[in-house]
Amino acid sequence: MLEKEIEKYLVKRMKEIGGECYKWSSPGNRGVPDRICIFPSGKVVFVELKAPGKKPTKLQSLVGSRLAELWQHWAWVNSKEGVDALIEVHNC
Repeated sequence: MLEKEIEKYLVKRMKEIGGECYKWSSPGNRGVPDRICIFPSGKVVFVELKAPGKKPTKLQSLVGSRLAELWQHWAWVNSKEGVDALIEVHNC
């Protein structure tokens, strides 16, 4: 399975629950997460997507840590099951 398939699944699942899932591009800022997920409850989660078996790079993890320091939710997923778990945890 490719990363883009997991990304499509995330977008589909977010729409199903009534949320939004924006692609994030931040020119000049390497390592930012792939998507910004906004849940119907108002919760916002920055999501890094990876292919199965892959993990975030060191830079992506550093950016995630910085987001956490700023009281933001950050997660990474590398499977459809991971997408489902992310939605289950944050959709409240």
